[in-house]
Amino acid sequence: MLQEGARTELLRILGEQGFRDDQESRITHSYDGTPMLQALPDAVVYPVDTAQVSAIMKVLARHRIPVVGRGSGTNLCGGTVPLEGGVVMVMHRMNRILEVDLDNLTATVQPGLITKDFIAHVEGLGLFYPPDPSSMAISTIGGNIAECSGGLRGLKYGTTKDYVLGLEAVLPSGEIIRTGGKLMKDVAGYDLTKLLVGSEGTLAIVTEATLKLIPPPAAKKTMLAMYADLYDAARTVSRIIERRIIPATLEFLDNPTIRVVDAYAGLGLPLDMAAILLIEQDGPPELVERDIGQIEAICREERAVRVQVAESAEEAQKLLTARRSAFTALARLRPTTILEDATVPRSKIADMVLEINRIAAKHAVNICTFGHAGDGNLHPTATTDARDQDEIHRVEAAFAEIFEASIRLGGTITGEHGVGVVKAPYLEWKVGAAGIEVMRAIKSSFDPHNLLNPGKVFAKETRKRVVIDRG
Repeated sequence: MLQEGARTELLRILGEQGFRDDQESRITHSYDGTPMLQALPDAVVYPVDTAQVSAIMKVLARHRIPVVGRGSGTNLCGGTVPLEGGVVMVMHRMNRILEVDLDNLTATVQPGLITKDFIAHVEGLGLFYPPDPSSMAISTIGGNIAECSGGLRGLKYGTTKDYVLGLEAVLPSGEIIRTGGKLMKDVAGYDLTKLLVGSEGTLAIVTEATLKLIPPPAAKKTMLAMYADLYDAARTVSRIIERRIIPATLEFLDNPTIRVVDAYAGLGLPLDMAAILLIEQDGPPELVERDIGQIEAICREERAVRVQVAESAEEAQKLLTARRSAFTALARLRPTTILEDATVPRSKIADMVLEINRIAAKHAVNICTFGHAGDGNLHPTATTDARDQDEIHRVEAAFAEIFEASIRLGGTITGEHGVGVVKAPYLEWKVGAAGIEVMRAIKSSFDPHNLLNPGKVFAKETRKRVVIDRG
């Protein structure tokens, strides 16, 4: 429990509505979307504005109490689990759209705003905010910023970092900083905005964000291409990009995922296909028609068994919804679902999927794979049971080999889920010992007492690099 002095000060700042340390509230905020990971906080706070966040941080700094910022807790890397106790700061009461600036095509919002609600609001004004994480119906803008969330439209439009122009944030000391602004150009010093995006709440608490908006595409079309051979699907991805066509969405589902998604969504997908590509293009009508025609021709040249173009907006939305529901569908199979991510150059997609399949068979575990083929970001997903410790150990060993395979193929250990605590032991594999030291120095300059989200990103011990046995 919190020291009595700190508790009294926080109650004075927040009132009883904004402070909780009862058992139910502590348990509710002891876990996030990451399976098999839980730690109780000492208290939960719900600030309503930046001034309260600043006052809270000053109290916590004086008493050396850790704090974990939290949105909806949908992350999959253990990023919002309070490993060292302390206070969980929930941002849901700071959920307003402060401004939509039609002259500058920007929006200024608070971090607790639900992503889907924000997207719906700006679309109602005839504008477009492209980042679309699969969790957008519940995830918050602040959480998206903390993790630098991606989504299905990442290939063409980029990820969250490409749309954050400026931030207001509170440092561990309680000081308030402002970075960037409604600017398309700004090279005044280090780019602190980009540094904070994706920092997983380890450097500051974001209290306000200025986001870039763009005009919406005039038209869009969606199609499915179905393949009996994995390499044919992978070659299609490479050839589409080689032809200088950048689809809005270029998604991949392997056979086990196809089967589960079809059972869940009832789409009537062919269950004997090795892979399916879900492709969407948007833009001016004539460009969309041209690109979809060329993409369809490429799919057929690369031996697609069947190509199906959605005939209506409703059919297209049904296909996209099915892809977004892949995790939900897989989660119905076993008591525990572990959704990971690893990214490789898109030319290595087929090699990576085959590696995942080989590793899963080697360790006798069930792993389905889907993801963003256009940008090489795959989501190998293990369906297992946390009560079976032997199987869990085999799943963990399999994922360690999957991360090693990703790096060996020129990729990375995470493309959009973040490091958190789950990937921390593998971070040095990607960035090297010198890279870790640079990152530690940045963390120390922002947070010298290690109060913000301690235990994340930096592992106490780097995992030994696995040696893959192909025998």
